[in-house]
Amino acid sequence: MIADAQITFLGCADLARSRTFYESVIGLQVVVDQGSCLVFRVANDAYLGVCERKGASPGVATIVTLVTDDVDAWCDRVVGAGGAIRSGPTHNDEYGIYHAFLQDPDGHTLEIQRFDDPDWASTS
Repeated sequence: MIADAQITFLGCADLARSRTFYESVIGLQVVVDQGSCLVFRVANDAYLGVCERKGASPGVATIVTLVTDDVDAWCDRVVGAGGAIRSGPTHNDEYGIYHAFLQDPDGHTLEIQRFDDPDWASTS
């Protein structure tokens, strides 16, 4: 059995600041505004939810990964919009990926990634 869609929810300290980051720096579109939570479309059936929670701290091991064939273009867009790439883009032979890391305003880790295996898309 599979789900119809997927949403990863993150807590944030300032919803307006996070909205600006995810819309202007990352380029995602808000599809649901619930007042204290925003849901952004990441892919056809994948979403990122950001909810304002006072005292929220980012998950230590949480990584939100955006999969794309053009990691470099995404990184250029992030930097051009005033964001910063924390590391990469670089190849990671252990996982067979090309990727970069950045952080949102609340310290959540985001990864922009391409699988080196051309068959990945046919199995996902």
